[in-house]
Amino acid sequence: MDTLSHLANGFAVAFTPTNLLWCLVGTTLGTAIGVLPGLGPALTIALLLPITYQVAPEASFILFAGIYYGAMYGGSTTSILLNTPGESATIVTALEGNRMARSGRGGAALATSAIGSFVAGTIGTLGVAFLAPTVVKYALKFGPAEYFSLMVLAFITVSAVLGSSSVRGLTSLFAGFVIGMIGVDLQTGQPRFTFGTAELLDGVDVIIVAVGLFAVGETLYMASRRYAGKDEIVPLKGSLYMTAAEWARSWKAWLRGAAIGFPIGAMPAGGAEIPTFLSYAIEKKLSKHKEEFGTVGAIEGVAGPEAANNASAAGVLVPMLTLGLPTSATAAIMLSAFQSYGINPGPLLLTTQANLVWGLIASLFIANVILVVLNLPLIGLWVRLLKIPAPQLYAGILVFATVGTYGISQSPIDLVILYLLGAAGFLMRRFDFPTAPVIIGMILGPLAETQFRRAMTIENGDWTVFFRHPLSLTLLTLAFIGLAGPHIWAWIEHRRRRGPEHVPGDA
Repeated sequence: MDTLSHLANGFAVAFTPTNLLWCLVGTTLGTAIGVLPGLGPALTIALLLPITYQVAPEASFILFAGIYYGAMYGGSTTSILLNTPGESATIVTALEGNRMARSGRGGAALATSAIGSFVAGTIGTLGVAFLAPTVVKYALKFGPAEYFSLMVLAFITVSAVLGSSSVRGLTSLFAGFVIGMIGVDLQTGQPRFTFGTAELLDGVDVIIVAVGLFAVGETLYMASRRYAGKDEIVPLKGSLYMTAAEWARSWKAWLRGAAIGFPIGAMPAGGAEIPTFLSYAIEKKLSKHKEEFGTVGAIEGVAGPEAANNASAAGVLVPMLTLGLPTSATAAIMLSAFQSYGINPGPLLLTTQANLVWGLIASLFIANVILVVLNLPLIGLWVRLLKIPAPQLYAGILVFATVGTYGISQSPIDLVILYLLGAAGFLMRRFDFPTAPVIIGMILGPLAETQFRRAMTIENGDWTVFFRHPLSLTLLTLAFIGLAGPHIWAWIEHRRRRGPEHVPGDA
């Protein structure tokens, strides 16, 4: 009953005219961004981070959440009609959705995607509302040692999931650690990595890092690949309404996708890629129309993964709000927005910032309804966005990033840092280094350092505290398994397939 009363208060916050307007702006902008190939919610929210200096927290996060959910909806349009996934989570949608569009069933593919997103988004938001308070009860039992071990687990798993290899992911994470250490050490008062520059004594603003890596770096990368090839937009044919048979084939896939997506998204090592591929595999196995997969397109292959994608997007909010752990690029950017307001997400957030948290959760229900209304009737408008000339789009993003960054402190040094990080972000994308771990390392690195120091102070320098506490030991063991497990498994498979005499180093 407490959750229901909190939700009622949240709807009172979300239903104010100003917040409803922010929700509408966020969902509309998010859908448009999701439709445009190469853009995504992380880049957009990074661009809009400077508004945190002018707008109330409730309004900002309702806007950001609307963009986040809207991009999940809009990304399916590009995947289905253009066969160009805007994010890795929509790759599976393109497999069957584009084939459906080419066989004249694009309307049905878009409809099952939109409705499935609504169903899964609603289920996932309910999961956030009812699961978050339960997670908080357990999180309040964590001490400094447990928190440090939990962050180590998050560092390892997120870097492994977001990167093409654990080495690249951990390298990006380490770069984030270094950026996070710039400035004055709060415990000793000594400057670190400032190189004698007074402007760096306060550290590098996380907004500048986010905008540089995601907006500037991503834009430079997209511009460099502009002539890589032209994609053909498949004309939208047929009705936007599903037949009774298509409804019958879709609704179970929506529920299965939501059941797969939310729990995986809520894990500290969550994300949308694993549940979408898992949902696709399950739908392909359970379908009575296996001959449609990979040929004319099976509607279950769109319905299930899209539901899993949106449910996992909701699940990502659970560790972010209750533990302060971002498990996706967008969650990392949103966590930096919390820090701009001086708010640290964690177990106490639901009590110290109840209006903000429950207003945000309530706005997600409203955003889901708005997105269903926006997506299907206005599909023609979203398709026209694909015809925006790329040079104007990229130039607009760079101008917006420059003006927004300069407006934070009117410092030319900030602009120099912005474009240095933008160049670094471009090189990272070019050589397949994930950028999200940089933000995660920058935000969580100093927090992990603080928890480590607290634990060592309490135990008079006895580092075995991390192994004497059962929960801390369990978390560190999971982190070790996450880091070494894939390599050990690959080594075992190598021996099994080729025999011990072929393994290097064996006598």
